[in-house]
Amino acid sequence: MRTLFIADLHLSEQEPAITAGFLRFLQREAYQADALYILGDFFEYWIGDDDPQPLHREISSALHDLTNSGVPCYFIHGNRDFLIGKRFAQECGMTLLPQEKRLSLYGHPILIMHGDTLCTDDVDYQRYRRKVNNPFIQKLFSWLPLRTRLNIAAKMRDRSQMTNGGKSEAIMDVNQQAVIEALERNQAEWLIHGHTHRPAIHNVEMPNGKLAKRAVLGAWHYQGSMISVTPEGIELIEFPF
Repeated sequence: MRTLFIADLHLSEQEPAITAGFLRFLQREAYQADALYILGDFFEYWIGDDDPQPLHREISSALHDLTNSGVPCYFIHGNRDFLIGKRFAQECGMTLLPQEKRLSLYGHPILIMHGDTLCTDDVDYQRYRRKVNNPFIQKLFSWLPLRTRLNIAAKMRDRSQMTNGGKSEAIMDVNQQAVIEALERNQAEWLIHGHTHRPAIHNVEMPNGKLAKRAVLGAWHYQGSMISVTPEGIELIEFPF
């Protein structure tokens, strides 16, 4: 009995090794799981469910086979793939979840999210996040031609890399008070998230004196990263592609 969590694969046609590693992960690990949760930034970018990239069809087919086998798959949007919609989710057979979701797994109350909402010290990013998650702006973007959307996405990625290069590591990490408030708000003992690319399991001292846990998934740059939750506990596992 175990449930698996992954995030920050940043799948793209330019990184075939990551795609191959994910497909092997599905065959070796996911098919044996009770469920698979993908916590955002699954793709490097997403400009709409109507994007005809062959990679998207390859991934949706693989996930559809997984869910058809009886393993449910759930998805929380990240900051790179926040436009993944119902059409692609249906093709995969996966369920879209809100940005915060409380689970009860094997007796443990667990909060899951992408993690970017916890980085409250990065004021510029939070302002950007509110803008791109505006439904009206997203609708306007969806009406643009595919090539225009692709060009906009490329420019946004370049701007993000340049901007982040000038920020301190501390600003781009989670805010401890935001973590505590999220755990309290959802009455959870554990928090699982991605986004920061800093894989670790941290103890979090709560105001009531109890210890909670914050488990952070790693990005799939050079190896795979997953979190396994079982009746016995929680484990961060890194593995070669």
